Amino acid sequence: MSDQDTTKVVHEELNRGLQERHIQLIALGGAIGVGLFLGSASAIEKAGPAVVVAYMVAGIAIFFVMRAMGEITIEYPVSGSFSAHAYQFLSPLAGYVSGWNYWYVWVVTCMAEITAVGVYVHLWLPDLPQWITCLIALALMTCANMISVKAYGEFEFWFALIKIVTIVFLIISGCGMIFFGLGNNGVAIGLSNLTAHGGFFPNGISGVFSTLLMVLFAYVGIEVIGVTAGEAHNPEKTLSAAIDKVLYRILLFYILALLVIMSLYPWDQIGHRGSPFVMVFEELGIGSAAHIINFVVITAALSSCNSGVYSTGRMLYNLSLLGTAPKYFSAVSANKVPYRAIIISVMFMLIGVALNYFLPAAVFEIVTSVSAFACMVTWIMILFCQMSYRKSIPVDQRDKIRYKMPFSPYSNYFTILFFAVVLVSALFSANTRIGIIATGIWLIALIAVYYIAGINKRDRVELAHYEGDATDPSNR
Repeated sequence: MSDQDTTKVVHEELNRGLQERHIQLIALGGAIGVGLFLGSASAIEKAGPAVVVAYMVAGIAIFFVMRAMGEITIEYPVSGSFSAHAYQFLSPLAGYVSGWNYWYVWVVTCMAEITAVGVYVHLWLPDLPQWITCLIALALMTCANMISVKAYGEFEFWFALIKIVTIVFLIISGCGMIFFGLGNNGVAIGLSNLTAHGGFFPNGISGVFSTLLMVLFAYVGIEVIGVTAGEAHNPEKTLSAAIDKVLYRILLFYILALLVIMSLYPWDQIGHRGSPFVMVFEELGIGSAAHIINFVVITAALSSCNSGVYSTGRMLYNLSLLGTAPKYFSAVSANKVPYRAIIISVMFMLIGVALNYFLPAAVFEIVTSVSAFACMVTWIMILFCQMSYRKSIPVDQRDKIRYKMPFSPYSNYFTILFFAVVLVSALFSANTRIGIIATGIWLIALIAVYYIAGINKRDRVELAHYEGDATDPSNR
């Protein structure tokens, strides 16, 4: 393969149309999903108030993943992000597995989120077939992504804003109830519910371990800001600012919100009364609380679907540039959108909508666990990639890294150990155990295709061209 051909293959033709406000809200939208509004009830039921410990430890681990991703992404801001980085700093096989696995993560996640939209819309339109709602939701998000990257950013901006406003309102009004008796005839509820019903750890440390996978699934999607790198305006500024704020956002939107909810109600009653958010809103005298939260949850699911369509399209596009997916998917529209990659990804999501329509709730839970485990593979790959990248730099040059992973490599070891603990704890549940097996089969199949299809024998793309794109001022 000639140098000219190589340059043509790896050169990205996407438009840097995502502004800082888009990146900031995309980061927030990725961190706040349907799991917080509805799934938090089952997590509280398993661990009690101690569920916040699981969210805090998992949040620290995810923060380290984000910083590891950020260290390399700031230097090499390309749409393939961790897939392209794994290809360059680990091996072609690692890049191939990382890219296709992340594509798979979002296809599976979108299957769940689109189905969720159909379930929640059913509350308002019980006579409308669920599959029609799912189809409309997917069509809307596909159109948003096909118009331009800026359209995707705008949709995600407003979706995320709705979630943020809802959570902030819950925290402020909840604190008013706890400390000033708002909605409770002026009688302050206080914080006694956090310890009065079996203590802060009512089910022991085992209860915390049993929630780890569910908690991690809540964070799936937070790494999507790395995929936006190839289309971010001034990536060094926008990406670093978004990643820096991940940790305190997690503390605010997850931990503080859950502490407020569990202070207002005994933890052992929450799991039997639907969404904790609906309970708080009803306590304030908001009669339409269920409808408000239903709307918020729908936008949360649409937000995740929007990110899924975006991520799968960009990852498949980058895989085609690397030669590990058909070059057919490297085409972009006049608006610099990888339309072919998006269309084929959406076709797989449509299959998921049809299948989920006929599957019971137990299988739906399995699908979400598969997504969590597959995403964990991506997170671990990011950590190893950062360590390899750091080793590739001469010791005297490491101080010049613009955005360093803190405490590396010890923070990497801590995070990988945490993921190992999650894996072991998940083995004790039948549904999550199936998720582990399914993820293992998927990875084995990926590697088998890599060798059987002869991808390992093809000419290797020289990813040094990415470095040229990243350091070219015209691309920033």
